[in-house]
Amino acid sequence: MNRETITYEQFTKVIDHSLLQPQLTEADVIAGCEIAKQYDTASVCVKPYHVKLAKHLLDGTTVVVSTVVGFPHGNSTIATKLAEAKEALEDGATELDMVINYGELRSGHTEYVAQEVKAICDLAHSYNAKVKVIFENAHLTDEQKIAACKFCDEAGADWVKTSTGFAPTGATVADIKLMRANVSDNVQVKAAHGIRTLAAALEMIDAGVTRIGATATIAMCEDFKKWRAGELQIEKAEPAGGY
Repeated sequence: MNRETITYEQFTKVIDHSLLQPQLTEADVIAGCEIAKQYDTASVCVKPYHVKLAKHLLDGTTVVVSTVVGFPHGNSTIATKLAEAKEALEDGATELDMVINYGELRSGHTEYVAQEVKAICDLAHSYNAKVKVIFENAHLTDEQKIAACKFCDEAGADWVKTSTGFAPTGATVADIKLMRANVSDNVQVKAAHGIRTLAAALEMIDAGVTRIGATATIAMCEDFKKWRAGELQIEKAEPAGGY
């Protein structure tokens, strides 16, 4: 899939509409779910507290409910992450965006991080749910990113993901290409953090992503329509910082 062939219907199904900012109210989540329904996004990614609400609001649509585990810093123990994941799955989430303990990865404790990824993947898959594993690339070397790709692939992760949105920098084309090159075809790649324009989204898609975490869903989808109609020119642009 690339910008030359992607249709509007395919484009909206690349978007995980993100509702993760800590200050968001229930009213904000309700409004966000309406946006996800209107544009038929792949998912709406909500805070764990709002999984039940989002599930109720999105019943009868093709938009699935995703939520986060160990978010945003990945510092919870494996037992805590498993408990959080289990509650989210039982509340109706069908996709989990899990943050690895990247401090432990930076410490060289790769086996521990591989163990937590495998534990979450095994649990989620027992519920027929999927897992996106967040690396937080801003804090990792290329060698650490590659190591994470390898153990995520071995654990059966469904996606590897660049960022939480809460680090100094987020998705880059270089990182997407690196991640895509170091996982098998069984693993997809998700970009997040700073993708606020159609130009940035298309750059990510061209680089190999199949999901994008975004808050600027309306602007990107409306610009896509204009672009395909020949009413908008797209310049190449890498993402900015933050959600």
